[in-house]
Amino acid sequence: QVQLVESGGGLVQAGGSLRLSCAAVGSIFSINAMGWYRQAPGKQRELVAVITSGDSTNYADSVKGRFTISRDNAKNTVYLQMNSLKPEDTAVYYCNADLVARGTFPKINDFWGQGTQVTVSS
Repeated sequence: QVQLVESGGGLVQAGGSLRLSCAAVGSIFSINAMGWYRQAPGKQRELVAVITSGDSTNYADSVKGRFTISRDNAKNTVYLQMNSLKPEDTAVYYCNADLVARGTFPKINDFWGQGTQVTVSS
């Protein structure tokens, strides 16, 4: 059984910072891309940032220069450092990972975290 466990959300004032973490736990063979998505009330879920197994990154235009995605492969963990937060960053943030679980090798499966709330006050 594989799970993505998120932490680090909360309430912050505009201009502040938060760091999200997401650990993939369970019987894992390998992890390909990991990423963060967000969904604001009444809106569709959107990509925030993604990082490949080779550490290539891609960001939504709205967060470029403010957010940084990174990963620690030894810990199967992905991070999202969010600086200069704006009220429009308020959303539930979801972790995503494309990985191969030992029990279903070599199939690549798509996993999601439970979501963590980020609220930015003006």
